[in-house]
Amino acid sequence: MTHAHSFHIPVMGIGFTIDSPLKVSQFGIDSVISLVDDILLEKLRKMYSGKYGLAYQEITDNIEDFRAKRITSYLDMIQDLAQEKFDNFKNTTTETADGIRSYFNSLPDSSTFKKEFSELAEYSFNFPEIKDWVKERMPMGSIDVNIMTKVDKDNYVKKEKLSSEYNDAHAALRGYANSKLNSSVILSAGMNPRLYSYLEQFDDFYPDTNGNIKKKIVLKVSDYRSAMIQGKFLAKKGIWVSEYRIESGLNCGGHAFATDGHLMGPILHQFKENKQELIDTVHELLVNSLQLKERAIPSKPLSLKITAQGGVGTAAEHQFLIDEYHVDSVGWGSAFLLVPEATTVDKDTLDRLVKAKEEDLYLSNISPLGIPFHSLKGNTKDVEKAARISDGKPGSPCPKKFVALNKDFNEKGLCTASRQYQNKKLKELKSQNLSQTEYDYHFHKITEKSCTCVGLGTSALLVYNLDTKIEGEGVSVCPGPNMAYFSKVSTLNEMMGHIYGKTNVMSHPNRPNMFIKELHIYLEYYKEQISEFKMMPTAKRRKQLLSFSSNLMEGIGYYENLFEAKKDKALPYYNLALEQLKESRTFLSLLTEEVEMPEENLAS
Repeated sequence: MTHAHSFHIPVMGIGFTIDSPLKVSQFGIDSVISLVDDILLEKLRKMYSGKYGLAYQEITDNIEDFRAKRITSYLDMIQDLAQEKFDNFKNTTTETADGIRSYFNSLPDSSTFKKEFSELAEYSFNFPEIKDWVKERMPMGSIDVNIMTKVDKDNYVKKEKLSSEYNDAHAALRGYANSKLNSSVILSAGMNPRLYSYLEQFDDFYPDTNGNIKKKIVLKVSDYRSAMIQGKFLAKKGIWVSEYRIESGLNCGGHAFATDGHLMGPILHQFKENKQELIDTVHELLVNSLQLKERAIPSKPLSLKITAQGGVGTAAEHQFLIDEYHVDSVGWGSAFLLVPEATTVDKDTLDRLVKAKEEDLYLSNISPLGIPFHSLKGNTKDVEKAARISDGKPGSPCPKKFVALNKDFNEKGLCTASRQYQNKKLKELKSQNLSQTEYDYHFHKITEKSCTCVGLGTSALLVYNLDTKIEGEGVSVCPGPNMAYFSKVSTLNEMMGHIYGKTNVMSHPNRPNMFIKELHIYLEYYKEQISEFKMMPTAKRRKQLLSFSSNLMEGIGYYENLFEAKKDKALPYYNLALEQLKESRTFLSLLTEEVEMPEENLAS
């Protein structure tokens, strides 16, 4: 498959990449739109319709299946506008030899499109022929979408619960399936069997005899075992997974899904070593399923991409992932929050991100989903939250209810960041007659949850001067730890140049290697887990922590061998890494000693 670039822009928050395809797809860059907030999508559809003179008819809550229809309408509009921009760019670029030369100079040598062009140019000096070839073959960036599989709230009309196909994630999937896009849906946040089964209802997810799939499935995974399980599950339904997107468990933006001590390098190595096994095993199941369904059977095994993201920050790391692990693309997330030409970030948040240091970026517990969440200290949504707590009114008004998933008090579900939920939990807490220390601890645990499903989308409203009466102006932002090493607003060309080693937008020479940074984060995470273990030590928890330590130690050994083998490149990058690995091994050993307590000291 022809591609222009060796990087992609992952989904960021709810609103930060909500219209990124309009900004970058003309240049052949893939980007991802979040489908969480159909209300926000509808507001932007209205705004863009006015800007470009398009016909607009509001899709209100009173219309049946309004969520899916809003998503379809927004995606169709983005497709049409992005295609028009791409056609104009293509026509302008191919007008002169200098334009074509400039375009190809911006691409990496690994670009399949650039390689094809070089082969053509070697044998043809006919400019009209080259011009026509480029114009015909130039690839547009894919307009991909993201669905968090577990954000699949039940919905009601009055007091009547609707069937599962009207759940939030199901409706988002239907909205995408009914759109005119020819792209991919990235399914993240774990396996949802009911949602996966719903894929069977739409023809666009099935391959034709040539192996073409109009709408591809991409799974964000944290390990090979998960990829095999999910790939086989979908193949038995006739659905092929076209890409496994491997993200660092902790060195990433947004929600963090910590592995059991398995580090990114060893995980990528396992995918590289077993990719063919994955293809063969899953393809056999796929063919059997398609035969039973009497659908088209691909003439050969379908293509499979392995991509990686999480913490990459230099051209050397980018190329290393491609060369060492044969990944097809590398995701660059947090750094693009500082590129207004690619993402949608309001000025105040942009300024805060520019100034962010390592100590300002932390793994929080603010997400109502109960999953660790990377955040920026002092973001305006948290300032709002603190003010409400100070005023004795903890909790958010919860205007959108996308993560109203907790059913402790209400069958319809409440968001744990909502005022209604927190009031009920605090009333329970007061009745328990706890000591002040215990009360304060649990009070903080309840009230630290933040309304992220609103906060992560508000930035787009502020950028485009849209009404925030319902949402408020507080912004949540979810950069990864890597954000600390990027400290200036950059143009798209500057960032692309940085990725491909032509320029440098990073001003932190002491930034650790991405693998070492992830290891350090895992060690801190392990240290915190041990602290919790000491409060209530059990044999079961000790076994889990020792397994975690064993996996980390195995990962350190893998990296020691890897970096030792790279010493011949004479880069201080590798020598420093070896020193840091030695220190990490010692630190991990000391931590593990704290877990290896006698059996008699453990609770049953």
